[in-house]
Amino acid sequence: MRIRGCSKSQILQTFQAHCLSLATNDNAGYRQEFEELEVVGREYTCRAGQLDANKNKNRYPFILPYDHTRVQLSLLDSKLHSDYINANYVPGGTSEHDFICTQAPLQCTMVDFWRMIWETNVALIVMVTALREDGKVMCDQYWPPEQGTGCYGTVQVTTVSRQRHPEYYITTIRLKQQGFRAVRHVTHYHYPLWPDQGVPQIASSLCTFTEHVRQHLDNISSHGPTVVHCSAGVGRSGTFVALLWLLQLCARGIPPNVRLAVQDLRKRRVMMVQNIEQYMLVHQCLLHYLGGETSKPRSDSRAAPVSLHPGVHHGSQQSMRSRRGRQRCSERAQPMPQPQQIKHTHPECITQSSAAQPPPTSLQSLQTALKSIHPAHLLRRIMPSTHN
Repeated sequence: MRIRGCSKSQILQTFQAHCLSLATNDNAGYRQEFEELEVVGREYTCRAGQLDANKNKNRYPFILPYDHTRVQLSLLDSKLHSDYINANYVPGGTSEHDFICTQAPLQCTMVDFWRMIWETNVALIVMVTALREDGKVMCDQYWPPEQGTGCYGTVQVTTVSRQRHPEYYITTIRLKQQGFRAVRHVTHYHYPLWPDQGVPQIASSLCTFTEHVRQHLDNISSHGPTVVHCSAGVGRSGTFVALLWLLQLCARGIPPNVRLAVQDLRKRRVMMVQNIEQYMLVHQCLLHYLGGETSKPRSDSRAAPVSLHPGVHHGSQQSMRSRRGRQRCSERAQPMPQPQQIKHTHPECITQSSAAQPPPTSLQSLQTALKSIHPAHLLRRIMPSTHN
C-alpha cells in the first residue's frame, strides 16, 4: 500500500508555521535543534582514515570517513590500503547508498576518485564549490578542459560538452575503462557560488539548482549512487543532499523533517550540515520551493552571532577549523527571514486511486504514519516500484 501524499499548499501551511516557531526569540528553535544534533555520530570510528598510509589522501586531517559507511574501492594488485578513499555512502530516501559524499579530489587522489566513479556506476556528479576561493585551492581540477581527454589510471575521461547556465555549469563526460568495451557517460553539475563554510547569497539560486538536479535524477532509469562533493565533503555537501532529499519528499506530497534528515546523514558521515546557517538554509530553500515568501527580511535587527560548542569527533580531538568556520559564518551569514503568514485553508490530500476528499486532519494522520518509517526509506515507500 502506497503512502497517500498531500498537496504542496497544505505541506506549506504546516512547514511555514513550524519555521515561524523555530525563528522566534532570535532563532532559538533553530539553535536548540542544531545543538542537539552536535552529539550525533560521536560513537563511530574513523580508523582507516587515521592510518599513516592514508593520511596524505585526506584533504583535511580532521575530516575522516566513518569506517562503517566508507566507500571501499577494489584493491590494486592486492596492495594493502589501496581500497581507501575519503568518501561515505549516505541515504537519500530510497536506500542507504543513494549518495556518496566525498572530499574534493587532490592531485594524489584523482585516480582513486575516477576509479570510484567507475566501480560504483556513478552517472551524476554534483560539485558545490569553486575551484579556488580567496586565493586558496578548494578543489583540484579533476576533469579535462572543454573537448579535452585525460587518463586517470586506467580510466579515460573525455569532456564531451559543457553548458553554461546563469549560475551553474553542466558538463557531459565520457568514461572508458581499460579492458572494457563499454563506454559510460557522466553528467557533472557545478555550482560555484557557494562560499566555504557559508551559504549562498541568494537562497532561491541554490533551490533552482537543486530542483534541476532533482528532475535530472527522476529521469534516470538506472544508475549507481550520486556523488556530491564540496571541498571537505561535509558542510555544503551535507546541506545539498539534505535539501535534495527533502525536495524529493515534498514533490511527492510528503512533509519534510529537516532535523531527522540531518540526523540520519550525520550517522553516515562526520559533520554533515556543518553549521547553523546551513541548517537554516535548508528550511529557507524548502519554503521557497513550497511557495512561501522567503525574501522579506525580518523586522528585528540582524541575528546575534551564533555561539555553539563544536562537535567532538574522532575521539577527543576538537576541530579548530570548525570553530573558526562557525565564527566566520556567523559574521557573514544573513538572518533567517520570517515567512509570511498564509490564509488558514485546508487543502485536501490527494491519492492516485481515489478522488474522495479526506478530512482536514489528513496531514496529521500522514505525519503520524510516517513516524514508523525509517527516514532513509521514505522515498522507497512513495515511488512506484519501477523507480526502486
